[in-house]
Amino acid sequence: MARRWNHNTHYHRVVLDAVPHGARTALDVGTGNGLLAADLHRAVPDVVGIDLDEGVLASARGEDAAVRWVLGDVLTRPFAPGSFDVVASVATLHHLPDPAAAFRRFAELTAPGGVVAVVGVARASRPVDALVHLAGAVQHAVLARRYGYWEHSAPTVWPPPHTYAEVRDTARAALPGCRWRRLPLWRYAVVWNRPAPRPGRLRSSHQR
Repeated sequence: MARRWNHNTHYHRVVLDAVPHGARTALDVGTGNGLLAADLHRAVPDVVGIDLDEGVLASARGEDAAVRWVLGDVLTRPFAPGSFDVVASVATLHHLPDPAAAFRRFAELTAPGGVVAVVGVARASRPVDALVHLAGAVQHAVLARRYGYWEHSAPTVWPPPHTYAEVRDTARAALPGCRWRRLPLWRYAVVWNRPAPRPGRLRSSHQR
């Protein structure tokens, strides 16, 4: 299949590069047309893609029959805590009503030693945002000429309700130690690794 390029697929690599060695389970939140879930399935054996929109999930099911496609809301779906080695989303967080609650839910669902990897969309509010957006416009022109531009069929929200600064501060409060990056093409990235248990501490607890 020809490459389907847009601002979201361009940054799938941010998520894939964050997948920890030996990861067995992954959740793609707001899977949309399912391209990220299918990409994750090439690296992770058991992948779930969840979305609220039945129409777009019908498209996603054609991407990979082995992914478990789930219609539902990640905030209320009864996944067990720590179910996933990877909790990922691309261009989804701005659809959710409370970014802080979303980040906390992502952390709750992440297994020890696992990762939360989010690529999101936000609203400019500072001069530095405008500069990064300008760089993104140039990058878009070059890459769209090279690859064409594929338009997804998932629902959109525009303009984003939160600024980059607001999302950054929310992520840092909800996911202490997370790594935040502003990206061209009107995106940002948040990556957070849930600490793994320390073997020595586990042995001490067992001995008691």
